[in-house]
Amino acid sequence: MLCTLRHLLSLDAEHGARAAVAALPEAVRRVPELAAEPASPVARDRELLAALAELCEVIGWILFDAGLHRRAHRANARALALADLCGDRWTARLVLLNHSMLQAHTGCPRAALETASRVRGPRPLPARVDALVLIRRAHAIAMLDGGREPEDLISRAHGRFLDGMSPDDPAWAWWIDETELIGHQGWVLARLRRWDRALPLLHRAATTPGGPSYRDLFSAELLAAFAGAGAWRDAEDLIVDLAPRVPGIGSARTTESLGSTATALLRARADVPAPLRDAAAHLLDVLSGRERRPAVRP
Repeated sequence: MLCTLRHLLSLDAEHGARAAVAALPEAVRRVPELAAEPASPVARDRELLAALAELCEVIGWILFDAGLHRRAHRANARALALADLCGDRWTARLVLLNHSMLQAHTGCPRAALETASRVRGPRPLPARVDALVLIRRAHAIAMLDGGREPEDLISRAHGRFLDGMSPDDPAWAWWIDETELIGHQGWVLARLRRWDRALPLLHRAATTPGGPSYRDLFSAELLAAFAGAGAWRDAEDLIVDLAPRVPGIGSARTTESLGSTATALLRARADVPAPLRDAAAHLLDVLSGRERRPAVRP
């Protein structure tokens, strides 16, 4: 089971969710317990339940980033049930954080806020986990009414991140790094239309080399922020840079964001320059061609 988990994580990091989704049927064949009911005889084995919960959490994340939201919802529910059965509170917390992100992405910020609030318990959370809770809350509240609270929350998240790792942090907290943090800072500020502060942060996150493939999302959010701020030349330059890379983007969230921005530019005010409109039309053509191609198989 551990080999299956590592294989899926590797595929997702290197090639994106589309490639990882293509590997899921084989994962289910290799781990038949994934299809068993949580209350089956498997439930007597706490270590097996914990491993299954972790695998279902990863599957839920992959399905979400691949744009398969209903299937992701079911995988998250299963992961949470398995984690509860074996008392694996840290995996349960990660599932809740992932699910809060899914709810925000699908336009349910109040549900996202409620789900994020379930992560906390009677004891204080370690710094990195607390920072992630604050990020999820900032996104949800920014979607609801804006104001100062999202900025305060994302600032607190930055402060908690600077507290550093601790022995109490779960194993999965490693991926909450500086690039992840500043990308979400910029994204939250862009939701609030604080362009002067959002753009440098998103640019920094989008141009940091290395990192998992899903961080292409920060480039897509940077393009949306350029368009929102009326930074037409920057938006055109970014499309020119992004368009050749589109076939290799494995995140449906990223391509959906790019398509939404390109469509908005074509429908926008008359002051959008013709070269930018042409670039947006080209980006939509490239995105359409990508969707006609099958996902990369391992």
